[in-house]
Amino acid sequence: MLIDADLHIHSRYSKAVSKAMTIPNLAENARFKGLGVVGTGDILNPKWEAELLRYAEKVDEGTYERSGIRFLLTTEVEDDRRVHHVLIFPSIETVREMRERLRPYSSDIDTEGRPHLSISAAEIADLANDLDVLIGPAHAFTPWTSLYKEYDSLKEAYGDAKIHFLELGLSADSEMADMIRAHHKLTYLSNSDAHSPMPHRLGREFNRFEVEDATFEEIRKTILKRGGRKIILNAGLDPRLGKYHLTACSRCYTKYSLEEAKAFHWKCPKCGGRIKKGVKDRILELADTDKRPKDRPPYIHLAPLAEIIAMVIGKGVETKSVRVVWEHFLREFGSEIRVLVDVPVEALAQVHEEVAKAVWAYRNGRLIVIPGGGGKYGEIKLPEEIRNAFIDELESVAVELSNEEKPRQRSITEFIRKG
Repeated sequence: MLIDADLHIHSRYSKAVSKAMTIPNLAENARFKGLGVVGTGDILNPKWEAELLRYAEKVDEGTYERSGIRFLLTTEVEDDRRVHHVLIFPSIETVREMRERLRPYSSDIDTEGRPHLSISAAEIADLANDLDVLIGPAHAFTPWTSLYKEYDSLKEAYGDAKIHFLELGLSADSEMADMIRAHHKLTYLSNSDAHSPMPHRLGREFNRFEVEDATFEEIRKTILKRGGRKIILNAGLDPRLGKYHLTACSRCYTKYSLEEAKAFHWKCPKCGGRIKKGVKDRILELADTDKRPKDRPPYIHLAPLAEIIAMVIGKGVETKSVRVVWEHFLREFGSEIRVLVDVPVEALAQVHEEVAKAVWAYRNGRLIVIPGGGGKYGEIKLPEEIRNAFIDELESVAVELSNEEKPRQRSITEFIRKG
């Protein structure tokens, strides 16, 4: 079976997170999005653990379910150098044991969703390895709280401790991450790090797993590349839309080349703000190969459906006008991910031709992207010439279908798997 999963989110117990981040709300919005599996996030927080056990039913030791949505036990922790790490637990008992082992090193483990720890990345990884907890760096390349903000290599951060995956983050994709040879052995996860349950946040990045069941054990086998389980697709933002893709001022967002930023001693000459090194420049600093692993799944660049609709109709992403169109697509096709990834564009055009045109342009890399940087998200724009190209595509599909005895329309996933 194929299952779409977002394994890194936060609860209402983390700072700067929506109070609407509750288990019932997450289950409802995951269904709208098209996710089958969601990480709980923040499971080391005892209050969040209690909410999970109250609102979700146990499927097995590491899997819980609410309204048909499976939850895996996950959290994010911050080490003594403010680097963040994602943990995926095999059971509630393991969560509780890890909490007790970490308590001497944390003053906020019982109150904060994302606890700060006074121990190193290597020490956290050693503890995770002892308890058979999966661990990897969170949003590995961002200039705040990430592995490559503080370290120049996995070895420097984790020593001899084993890590099991690398989370790409919103400003990088698998092609960029593969420029570092040490990553080639690792599974990549593309997760949202959502602070809101709304579908333009939850699942804005996700992983498509090929598994036998939506359980921790099956996901574990996938991440460890065992038993024929595998990730067949990573999906997420075009890295250029990430807040820290290019080197830029964190106050006025003026973009600079790496050489300019160094010459200005990382102080913006226009406003005096601090210039933040972009993910693209950071990866180029560390790059040591132009080869890629043969088993790396494709990465599809997407944007949340509500943001695409907002761009098309010229309204705010959370306005009623956008929601009406968004709900129409979901009534027709079941979930946002199906609209973005799987439904043929000619079917989408029956609901809203202009939105279908934008989805087609996104799938085919035809949108104008204004890169983000310094903490400001990038922007997408639809070129004027897209209309004719889109009409030509629909006409060619119509001719192709008319020549078939039994019309068949392949989804993107089917195309990926069969070629």
